[in-house]
Amino acid sequence: MFAGADSTPGTTPQRVASSSLARDWRSLAIPLLCCLLAVQPRESPAQSAAVESTGDLKQLSVDELMNVEVTSVARAPQRLLQAPAAIQVITAEDIRRSGATSIPEALRLADNLEVAQINAHDWAISARGFNANLANKLLVLIDGRVVYTPLYGGVLWNVQDYLLEDIDRIEVISGPGGTLWGANAVNGVINIVTKSAADTQGVYASAAGGNELREQDNLRYGTQLGSAALRVYGKYTDYGDEETSAGANAGDGWHMARGGFRMDGEASVLDRWTVQGDLYNGTEEDGGIGEAGQSGGNVLARWTHTAPGGDSMSLQAYYDHTYLSQPLAASPPAQFYTGFPAASLTDNLDTTDLDFQHHFAWGARQSLTWGLEYRATHEADFDVSVVRFAPPVLDQTLYSGFLQDEILLASNVSLTIGSKLEHNDYTGFETEPSGRIRWNLTPDQLVWAAVSRAVRTPSRYDHDLVVPSGLVDAPPPYQFPTSYLQGNPNFESETLIAYEVGYRAVLGPKLAGSLSTFYNDYQNLRSTSLTPVTATYPFPYPVVFENNLEGDTYGFELSASYQALEWWRLHLGYDLLREDIHVRAGATDATGATNETADPQQQVALRSSMDLPRGISFDARLRWVDTVWINNGPTGGAVVGIVPSYFGLDSRVAWQISRKLELSLTGQNLLHADHPEYGFPSPAREQIVRSVFARLTWGY
Repeated sequence: MFAGADSTPGTTPQRVASSSLARDWRSLAIPLLCCLLAVQPRESPAQSAAVESTGDLKQLSVDELMNVEVTSVARAPQRLLQAPAAIQVITAEDIRRSGATSIPEALRLADNLEVAQINAHDWAISARGFNANLANKLLVLIDGRVVYTPLYGGVLWNVQDYLLEDIDRIEVISGPGGTLWGANAVNGVINIVTKSAADTQGVYASAAGGNELREQDNLRYGTQLGSAALRVYGKYTDYGDEETSAGANAGDGWHMARGGFRMDGEASVLDRWTVQGDLYNGTEEDGGIGEAGQSGGNVLARWTHTAPGGDSMSLQAYYDHTYLSQPLAASPPAQFYTGFPAASLTDNLDTTDLDFQHHFAWGARQSLTWGLEYRATHEADFDVSVVRFAPPVLDQTLYSGFLQDEILLASNVSLTIGSKLEHNDYTGFETEPSGRIRWNLTPDQLVWAAVSRAVRTPSRYDHDLVVPSGLVDAPPPYQFPTSYLQGNPNFESETLIAYEVGYRAVLGPKLAGSLSTFYNDYQNLRSTSLTPVTATYPFPYPVVFENNLEGDTYGFELSASYQALEWWRLHLGYDLLREDIHVRAGATDATGATNETADPQQQVALRSSMDLPRGISFDARLRWVDTVWINNGPTGGAVVGIVPSYFGLDSRVAWQISRKLELSLTGQNLLHADHPEYGFPSPAREQIVRSVFARLTWGY
């Protein structure tokens, strides 16, 4: 996570309990699964009508795909063909047919994302560039709960998971969303929406295993409690080790147990409520350094009122706790160097968030949405010798308000303008305005354009980090600095001005697609800058984070779906990204402006989905990823290596044995025994291994 950035949290007494709990779940999962398969509870007629078995799920037509309802663009429901943004939707059926076992794997289905697997448990995911291992310009929400970490401003993908069968859709916006969603929604927004408890009644159970996915067990039970619907779920995953480029075992296997619940009900015809929560606990091996771990939980409550005329308001509150521990290897002393003992950096984060939103019509031609949000965080980073945060315990508050007005200029043309005003403890007030125009040429064709401003506010990594140098004073005239890398209390927010134009259309009964183009202008990007050397000995430390980079990116994203035959669908995606990030005039950067990006210039994805006779379905996904230029080499400075371009092939064949029972076989990375997707070239760089696993699924 830090300074080499591929590392993950480590061994503490709390992790012993974590490992024990996860393995207890593993020992109970298979017997419980067998019991659920053997015992079928009685269903009421209402439950029976609401339940979909695995055999009842059907692909949406291309026309229906373009009319899927989304909420991320306007924070209110609208058809995809009415959404003036570069948005793609991963449906529940897409996820099921892909054979994905985790949220990061499911996100490979979005053409407008860069997804690279770093090792067995870590991922680099971004949109429109800046996909370094501490990627910090993508905002991710799960049912309205923001899951980025203020530690470095990104997403800990190894702990963000769910029972994938209960995800309704994943809305992926490439491009800024700061006007509605706030800081860090710079290059994109991912909104993961889970199904209502009323739509997940009955039992769902599955068990999977193979060479890399050693075991995955999923259990869910949904029932009615009076006028409310309830579901509870559990998920256990045990994943094996990857390999290094030298052919050695990478020692990075992991396991995680999680569970949760969701309740949905109606207080009246106009009022709905939701209460849900999750718990998770797991450990990871960290290449022989030690056992890393994470645990946490959250609870969320939401009330929604919808008036007969379509006006609506909602009030949401959630509490989220995360615990992470990261092992750090010992380093031996040398001349002028004290060395460091083995240790663990631990991070405890508590987040409380309250959000209110009101949407209403103002006259015949205007629709207004406004909202207020308050968030408080308490973070404790226990001090160790190798990586420190000062102060180690920090309380922060964030409060914001936004207003957005959609104005109908003509029957098929509308203009949306708005802004968010947000206050954080590091940089004070930030504004994020935007303007979007939507022009429906026909009911099935949309042209849109937008200009937006977004900011990435400082994280603790930028502001409070201290990495000691380990150097000691030698006889005069030498005097060594006390730190190698440190944050900057004067670090400013990174800013973006984005210009976008897009087209989305249903071009006939068999073809639908979209094209989005963009030009992004970045200022105040993070740099690692050398300070004036005051000692006579040639150690140019400390390196300090500054805002000395600027630049621009541009490109386009193409996506198309074609219904070749009634039983066969094809999907094509192509992305082009050009980047010019440089040091601004008169400033310096220790890496020559290469440390913040690790992005392919081009990506191509082709998916095929077939429904064959006798209940057989066959899905295949071929992707090509261009060369990635990456800078995190062991020697530091502007040393750049590459991740070679590669083809990747995933496929899944499934047999619907009966209405309730399905057997599937999934293969991932089938074209290579192993290949790298991220990391500086070295014998220790991790290779992603070919994976094959079988899954048995029961649902009714």
